Amino acid sequence: MGIRRRIRDVWLFLRRPRVFDVALVIALAVPGVVGGIATWLSGGDLSFTAIYLSTVLALLMRRERPILTVALLLGLEIAASYLRVPFGSPVMMIGLYSLGRYSDGRRAAVAGGAGALLYAAGINLTAALNPQPDPLGLWVSGLMLVAVPVGLGQFVRIRAELRERAQREAADAAVRAERRRIARELHDVVAHHLSVINALVGGARATLPPGQDVAREALQGAEHTARQALAEMRQLLDVLRADDGGGADAATGVGAARLPALVEEAGTAGLPARLTVLGEPVPLPTAVDHAVYRIVQEALTNTRKHAAGARATVRLSYERAAIEVEVLDDGTARPSPGPAGFGLGGMAERVALCGGLLSTGPREEGGFRVHARIPLEKT
Repeated sequence: MGIRRRIRDVWLFLRRPRVFDVALVIALAVPGVVGGIATWLSGGDLSFTAIYLSTVLALLMRRERPILTVALLLGLEIAASYLRVPFGSPVMMIGLYSLGRYSDGRRAAVAGGAGALLYAAGINLTAALNPQPDPLGLWVSGLMLVAVPVGLGQFVRIRAELRERAQREAADAAVRAERRRIARELHDVVAHHLSVINALVGGARATLPPGQDVAREALQGAEHTARQALAEMRQLLDVLRADDGGGADAATGVGAARLPALVEEAGTAGLPARLTVLGEPVPLPTAVDHAVYRIVQEALTNTRKHAAGARATVRLSYERAAIEVEVLDDGTARPSPGPAGFGLGGMAERVALCGGLLSTGPREEGGFRVHARIPLEKT
């Protein structure tokens, strides 16, 4: 286990971009240095060694400046061809691969095309100094020698981006699922116990004999605190159930006050609709306010999508202890409810988290009905 762990640690260390590039340069430079020393001791020409080591050192910036790296490599290789220095190295292939791997598609295509032309020109310059029987073949081979490594780099880059995107989407989906799970658990546990506490305290206050004013005030304060905690918890649930960090309803300003504008927008979109408000409007808790708006919005959207030519009626009724919202239409077509969390299922979930009831279904006289009744906390 110890040896395996050491090998893994060394591998993880070498996978660091800067460490890997330095190790690559050292590995490629060692043969050139050894060959240069041997050439120097024998009194030979060191031009090849100088050009080779220059190309190897250029790889140190292949990630940050891939275009400049390829330009330097092409320039050195063309210079070697012009000076009639025998030169052919895998360093150029590494540089071209880095161009495709670390540049976006457009820049890689433009730089790769220019590099292919220069590389082919360099090959033909060598052919002019040493005539070859097939100059067209030299151009084609020059273009292919550039296109293949650049294309391979682009392929690896796109695969890496797709893999990272899939990982991000999976992580986001896991976060959203966890937020929904937390919201459900909070509602099932905390809301239930707070409601029980509130009912018990209210019952105890109602059964107190006369003359127990201090105890009555204490119980009334406890009852009010439990109600307030329940309301704040429901607001927290609304935040937890938001699918994105900045897309919560609180950030959009939706609520019952915007229903007239929503009905008007529905009429503009081809669905004649009428809004009726009964009772005296009162400020609603945030979660309830958002739920009322979303119920009407979803019901009108479904009518417009699935019951062409229908008319809709929206009724909002403020009562002393609850608020009712009802959306009726006279259409004939209606799809079956979708999966939980979307459409009618999403409405039911919102209403349930507010402690209310939702009923949906076709009307006997034709059309469809969506009705929700949500209790209001007394202040």
